[in-house]
Amino acid sequence: MGTRDRMLDAAAHVMRTRGLARATTKEIAKASGYSEAALYKHFHDKTDLFLAVLQERVPGNLRALLTGLPERAGKGELRAVLTEVAAEAVDFYTEAFPMAASVFSEPALHAAHREALQERGTGPRAVREGLAAYLAAERRAGALKPDVDPGAAAALLLGACFQNAFLAHFTGDPNPTPESLVQTLLAPLTA
Repeated sequence: MGTRDRMLDAAAHVMRTRGLARATTKEIAKASGYSEAALYKHFHDKTDLFLAVLQERVPGNLRALLTGLPERAGKGELRAVLTEVAAEAVDFYTEAFPMAASVFSEPALHAAHREALQERGTGPRAVREGLAAYLAAERRAGALKPDVDPGAAAALLLGACFQNAFLAHFTGDPNPTPESLVQTLLAPLTA
């Protein structure tokens, strides 16, 4: 295993156990067996580390799935594609939520993290925009009613997926399946 991989494994472990707000680059470097200076040779800052953990250490890849969605419009069953997205989103949010939730506890860190994500053109908004672009393409292809707001539909589905992840951690109670979320969302939206 290479240096960068060991650093990412350590970052994932520290962020999962301590949360993003309390995970320090010093602690991550120590857990990886490297110096903090070595860590900064591979990652610009803690935000870079967090994004790399989300992309490379969280199962699946929601962002990659969403990036390719507009090209799939009109070529498959809308319900199946959205169920795939919902399942991936629930899995992603279930893994990412415990790491990211702590960032909201420190307003200065939250503001800096939000700004860093905006500078990189990534973050939660990019996920919603990716799904909205797909839904807009499906609306143009006739799979959705002409008056459907793709951004609102994307927000509804992803919000439900996020709540599933939150409740899984908070209550441990069973949640609606991705299939039932999609079925309920699509009923009033399809032509």
